[in-house]
Amino acid sequence: MARTVQFHEYGGPDVLRVVDAPVPNPGPGQVRVAVRAAGVNPIDSKILQGFMQEVMPLTLPAGLGSDLAGIVEQVGTGVESFQVGDEVLGSSLTPAISEYALADSANLVMKPAEVSWEVAGSVAGAGGTAWSVLNRLRVRRGETLLVHAAAGGVGTFAVQLAVARGARVIGTASERNFDYLESIGAEPVSYGDGLLERVRGMAPHGVDAVLDASGRGEIPLSIELAGGPERVLTLVAFDAADTGIQVFAGGTGDERGPALREIVPLIEKGTLIVPIWRAFPLEETAAALHISNAGHLRGKIVVLP
Repeated sequence: MARTVQFHEYGGPDVLRVVDAPVPNPGPGQVRVAVRAAGVNPIDSKILQGFMQEVMPLTLPAGLGSDLAGIVEQVGTGVESFQVGDEVLGSSLTPAISEYALADSANLVMKPAEVSWEVAGSVAGAGGTAWSVLNRLRVRRGETLLVHAAAGGVGTFAVQLAVARGARVIGTASERNFDYLESIGAEPVSYGDGLLERVRGMAPHGVDAVLDASGRGEIPLSIELAGGPERVLTLVAFDAADTGIQVFAGGTGDERGPALREIVPLIEKGTLIVPIWRAFPLEETAAALHISNAGHLRGKIVVLP
């Protein structure tokens, strides 16, 4: 049996329970991972509260988490890229906040020895989303990217990946996060009234692309700064689809492997930093979700089964 976190009804973090569940067996192309770290993402709370039922229907009881790092314990038929004992990171097929999880071998990469378990377990979701977004926005060397909520989870990855690709990044944030944004390569600007003028002061001719991870109503000014909606993308303002911008809701499983193969070497070299705010034991997953829901964290939350 495996200790795992489950919920039998939709609700807040307090409905979570640690239970014993059967250890999953890998099918063709899959591996079973003994989980050492599982990242907590905002979508976990949305799933828990039932907000994702239409796009992610679940049979209760269900579990949470998709970002993981751990040790390969068993491989399914057809798996040639990994063997028992390999240290890996990536995304899972079954809930990652558990002692054991299944993963598609295509969505895993080897964990470098220099990368901690906590960092390794925090990469796939936010990192994979940022990688997919930059590709959809076609961000290239020499261009200027504006990132709203640049100090957040996806923003942190997007800033650093764009800088690594040779782009200039302007990032909106509260002033308390300015030093942090500068440390990861962004030029910070405070959000709120007057944002359009402040960005114009930094980029008089506008920007080439905009990533909105904020949802605070910045879409109109983003379209103006980018010279049109084609290279404006939001992760949160789903009601702005009729403006012609790109709306991205995730679902990039087939892109996760390529994303990790670009991101992990940057982490290994120290070019990309993944800050960890706090790690929690499995028994305190509810507390981890409570803190994640409060937001305004500068770093990832991780559960250590």
